[in-house]
Amino acid sequence: MNIFSKEKNKPNNNESLTRIASLLIHAAKIDEEYTEEEKQIINKTLIELGAENSDINNIMANATTMEQNSNQILDFTKEIKGMPDSNKNKLIETLWKIIYSNSDADMYETNLMRRLAGLLYIDDKTMGDLKEKVRMELSK
Repeated sequence: MNIFSKEKNKPNNNESLTRIASLLIHAAKIDEEYTEEEKQIINKTLIELGAENSDINNIMANATTMEQNSNQILDFTKEIKGMPDSNKNKLIETLWKIIYSNSDADMYETNLMRRLAGLLYIDDKTMGDLKEKVRMELSK
């Protein structure tokens, strides 16, 4: 599922992926426990979104810097807003995987997801369905 396969988007592919990775890193760090498992979830998602294996370290380094230097999630959501719903849903699912990678969602993580739902125009039913899907997968 390469969301940036159109030729006009190709030059900005790593820039777009960096912004998306920044949001994923932000979600991973919000509970102040940024684990190796969360990094692996992010790396896997970036590859699914079209990143080359050789670019992952560079994207992650740039995304980490971008996340540290930003004070609002609006900087990260701009890339995602224009995506097709299927790609937005994939990213929301990934965010839930990151949040539940430590078995629990704290109030900061659930607040982030509520804010993202509004910013990305994702309805409550879809958000709840994706959350439950992830919880069911992780309970197996």
